[in-house]
Amino acid sequence: QVQLEESWGGLVQAGGSLRLSCTASGSIGMYTMGWFRQGPGMQRELVASIRREGYTDIADSVKGRFSISRDNVQNTVFLQMDSLKPEDTAVYYCNAKRPPTRLHDYWGQGTQVTVSS
Repeated sequence: QVQLEESWGGLVQAGGSLRLSCTASGSIGMYTMGWFRQGPGMQRELVASIRREGYTDIADSVKGRFSISRDNVQNTVFLQMDSLKPEDTAVYYCNAKRPPTRLHDYWGQGTQVTVSS
């Protein structure tokens, strides 16, 4: 069992930046780590993920503005968000998964990001 805790969400003006952190209760070395978001009335969507080898996938909607990184020593994953837009407003969730995912698929409680115009 892995517990995830997100932090450093908040309110920011359009064009600003935030850096979200997600700290795990145990080792994340074997996990693919991801950030998802769910806006008002929207389905949860993948924002970015990073595999244990360091390969990253970034959603087209945030490509060039967001980046994901991980620190396997500190068991933390980061989401750097630059040039924020009002449409980035959402609850951001951290995810950790590894095979078999039916047994190893964990979520944080989420952190609110609000971007004002």
